[in-house]
Amino acid sequence: MTLAEVAELAGVSKSTVSFVLNGHAEKHRIAPETVEKVMSVVKEHNYAPSLYARALKSKRTYTIGLVIPDLSNMGFATIAKELERLCREKGYQTLIASSEDDKKEEIQAVNSLISRQVDLLMVASCMPDDKFYLKVNKTLPVILFDRRIPETNLPYVVTGAEAATESVVSRLLDDTVRECFYFGGTSLLSPGRERLAGYRLALKKAGLPPCSTWIFHRDYHPESGYLMMKECVEGLGRCPEALFTASYSILEGVLRYLTEQGLLDTRMRLATFDNYNILDCLPVAIDSVEQDYKEMSQHLFFCMQSLLNATELSEPQKEFPARIHSRR
Repeated sequence: MTLAEVAELAGVSKSTVSFVLNGHAEKHRIAPETVEKVMSVVKEHNYAPSLYARALKSKRTYTIGLVIPDLSNMGFATIAKELERLCREKGYQTLIASSEDDKKEEIQAVNSLISRQVDLLMVASCMPDDKFYLKVNKTLPVILFDRRIPETNLPYVVTGAEAATESVVSRLLDDTVRECFYFGGTSLLSPGRERLAGYRLALKKAGLPPCSTWIFHRDYHPESGYLMMKECVEGLGRCPEALFTASYSILEGVLRYLTEQGLLDTRMRLATFDNYNILDCLPVAIDSVEQDYKEMSQHLFFCMQSLLNATELSEPQKEFPARIHSRR
């Protein structure tokens, strides 16, 4: 079946069918009844437009490249799922690659997506600067997210981690709690730097002097949380009075260690960056920082549409506030 035949059966013009199939019905003020009529014919006759013809005509492939560090990370998985849905509804296919937070892997993933002629790239980058992406951006729009590259002019979408961390750690501290440990991943990337800065600010406001022995760093995998907790408890001979973990995955490892050692009911205050519903079901109260992944995804998608349509971005660099969940 051809586009012309779909148009004839639906009783509309070929351009109307094209606008509907390309997700531009609203832009061209096509009535919902007309859209429904066109889609009914498309579904009834299993019509599939030629992707090659579409690409040649529009000079687009209608594919978006998404590079994330870890496919198993719940936060990145949530963003990927929401972006894929938004793109699919507008006729775009999302190609997802993982970098494992490795610069070489990230460059390879980006080059692979470029070779597939994606129309735009969205990247949670582990690069220390924007040199690589400035070169890419000369021929292909790039949007950064989750990580803030210092002094870049590229568009990005992030969470305000420092303020959120300062707030949730401050809730752990009072006159009875004068010790708070920090378990984090790499401090080379902006999320780690900002979470650590927020932690230090909370200690300062509570009148606690900075103590380097309270700060542990590995990576963001659960096993690292387990090992940091083991090292901490064995070094102190007890659990710390309070503990902040810089990610939910680190918290997983901490809880596994506490469970194995029969320490889960210890009087220790806990808080973590990231929030998931399972925290409401645990026997121990854990305060958390919730990132607004849905809003972040929608803003990324809005930026994507603006850049593809050569429209100036109203907010090229957007920071979303986080929400604190207090469970004590």
